[in-house]
Amino acid sequence: MAEFLYVHIPFCVKKCLYCDFLSIPYNNILAERYIEALCREVTLRKGFIGNLRGVYIGGGTPSILSESSLRQLMDSLKDNLTFAPGAEKTVETNPGTLTEAGIVAMLATSVNRISMGVQSFNDGELRALGRIHSAVEARGSAEMLKRCGLRNLSLDLMYGIPGQTLETWKKTLSGAVDLSPSHISAYELTPEKGTPLYELISSGKLLLPREDMVVEMYSYAIDYLTSAGYVHYEISNFSLPGAACIHNLNYWDRGDYVGVGAGAHSFIDGVRSANTGNIEEYISHIDVSEVPAVEFYEVRPAEASKEFLFLGLRKCQGIAMEEAARRGINIFPECREMFDRGYLTTDGTYVALTEKGRIVSNTVIVRLFELLGL
Repeated sequence: MAEFLYVHIPFCVKKCLYCDFLSIPYNNILAERYIEALCREVTLRKGFIGNLRGVYIGGGTPSILSESSLRQLMDSLKDNLTFAPGAEKTVETNPGTLTEAGIVAMLATSVNRISMGVQSFNDGELRALGRIHSAVEARGSAEMLKRCGLRNLSLDLMYGIPGQTLETWKKTLSGAVDLSPSHISAYELTPEKGTPLYELISSGKLLLPREDMVVEMYSYAIDYLTSAGYVHYEISNFSLPGAACIHNLNYWDRGDYVGVGAGAHSFIDGVRSANTGNIEEYISHIDVSEVPAVEFYEVRPAEASKEFLFLGLRKCQGIAMEEAARRGINIFPECREMFDRGYLTTDGTYVALTEKGRIVSNTVIVRLFELLGL
């Protein structure tokens, strides 16, 4: 049974220019109907959920919910599911959607980890991304969270933003570290087709930083954050010792998880499934006590091996050689060239990407697939 649960809240103040996740503008009446349906889906799914080690409420912007809706959701989880001692309970938030009263109410529901989407401490870069907050508001929100008693704060940052320079990226990183979060994620901006940002870049109205500059930004982030005491435990993620996000680690380990909410995905016993992304259709399924999953896909052994490689190598620890051998993946001698070229390293127990390999991880993974015949 799954020990991890993802809950999708599809509401935002407005959609950011780069976002390709399922999200719509907040509507109080629809949100109340949606939360009612979400709570009922939890009861429909509870037979697949074991003693929970982690719950991740993402979106969208979950912190946009009313205090009563968030309390209703958390009460439903508490009443229908069981939690392991010290279970990680994360809620995603955005600056500009938080109040002290809302934070106190959130923490009172046993939420113990907040992941806040800051992205940048430069107002020009925030405007380029279509964010609703300013750098001052981001700092204020983080300080307010800590003032209200939160001990486990994660900040999301982004590099490779149009107009960004190495100097502004350095200031964003130092601004984040000054707030003493327990966790920092640093993601390279990847414009997705169909988003307004992609169109602005394709038309030449916005320019991305040069590729060599983006590489330098990533390398600097690794050096700066590790020197500040953060453990680089996954390609894009850094934490203080003991504060790695166990929910995301479960994804990279290919562990089972259940996803509830419109557009949410699940992975149970080798089968991936997805709920309908149409919110009215989602509610209609729940109204007749139907699980709203509309897509199912059984992962075949060869695909599982690929997932094991590209997800496992995202972790800085890498993949266990014993597990790789059990799956018929012979790292030696087939992949010797990747070690010789400095992209892979091993301590005899694990195989991991080097820093050089992490910078071009997608290219390295494709080559590994070729060498292994996957």
